[in-house]
Amino acid sequence: MLEVRGLTAAYGRIPILHGIDLSVAEGEFVGILGHNGMGKTTLLKTLIGLLRPTGGSIELKGQNITRMAAFKRNLNGIGYVPQGRDIFPNLSVLDNLRIAMAMHKVDEEQTLEEMLDVFPRLKPLLDRTGRVLSGGEQQILALARCLCGNPSLLLLDEPTEGIQPSIVEEIIEILQGLGRSRNLTIILVEQNLDFIASLSQRVHIIQRGQLVNEVSPDQLSDAELVSEFVGMGG
Repeated sequence: MLEVRGLTAAYGRIPILHGIDLSVAEGEFVGILGHNGMGKTTLLKTLIGLLRPTGGSIELKGQNITRMAAFKRNLNGIGYVPQGRDIFPNLSVLDNLRIAMAMHKVDEEQTLEEMLDVFPRLKPLLDRTGRVLSGGEQQILALARCLCGNPSLLLLDEPTEGIQPSIVEEIIEILQGLGRSRNLTIILVEQNLDFIASLSQRVHIIQRGQLVNEVSPDQLSDAELVSEFVGMGG
């Protein structure tokens, strides 16, 4: 599905990513874990095309997309839900979804039915503006909006940030279901250890812009190991 080789990226003259190698198979859920400022978000932004790499290559389904524009990557099957969700706060839930449907030129009635089946919490909220939704409802809307384009690879950046535990559990169930029903591939950047362990089949540790170790989800319950690589326990 995704092959990343020797990927480097920088903000101006400040290098952030230093030779990232990453392979993700179709239908696989892969976690990225590390301190703030270690390059997690930069990696996702480089994969989606919001940040131009300074070196290395990115291939999606055998196609080199290293220099492809972000909107073309999106149309070619990469979905991205950024940290902070980035919905349109002044538009209704329905209009947020309609914009995504129009961009991908999908059947609006059919796609809306599918999204409300996957995300039933949105049904009574369709006429509400994004700004009045709770953090959890905004995150669910951001996920639904992204999935309107039927991506094959989903990039998620800190999806549990500022969300109540009940909706975190709901999102876990939704993503697990999408993995089964759509064979969706996910790269997940997250600080919530329970969340990343519940979803990921393997977890990469990132330090100073490099993937330095790979652990199994079970190992995230090892406080000593987590403290060594991530600087947090539990």
